[in-house]
Amino acid sequence: METGIEQKETFCAEETFSLGKRLGEQAKPGEIYCLDGELGTGKTVLTQGFGVGLGVREPVNSPTFTIVQVYEEGRLPLYHFDVYRICDPSEMDEIGYEDYFFGGGVCLVEWASLMEELIPEEAVWIRIEKDLEQGCDYRRIIMERHKE
Repeated sequence: METGIEQKETFCAEETFSLGKRLGEQAKPGEIYCLDGELGTGKTVLTQGFGVGLGVREPVNSPTFTIVQVYEEGRLPLYHFDVYRICDPSEMDEIGYEDYFFGGGVCLVEWASLMEELIPEEAVWIRIEKDLEQGCDYRRIIMERHKE
């Protein structure tokens, strides 16, 4: 299995949103996207664009207190997880994460590194980084896919 790494740069929230939109337009059933980055790097902005790319019409917000938010009106169901408040990966069993991960929709998991042991190997990892020397709105977005 080979790994493909792609790096993008965005210079404003609108560009991060547009990148998410393109990813949503290309998403396939069963894919899992794992988002990591410090607070305020744009994980939710990228996810909002992803939702638009899938055809989700309602506002996409971070499900910080509900763990998972389901959006079903798009081209594919979108399962948006925010696992920041999960203390133990076994808590994911309580919400039936496997039904989402291995279903016919697309999963986006914010703070995925906190439960890395539950993430399938074929997931797409997206790390968003700031670089204040490049400006307050600059983001480096690194996407890593495993290919057979």
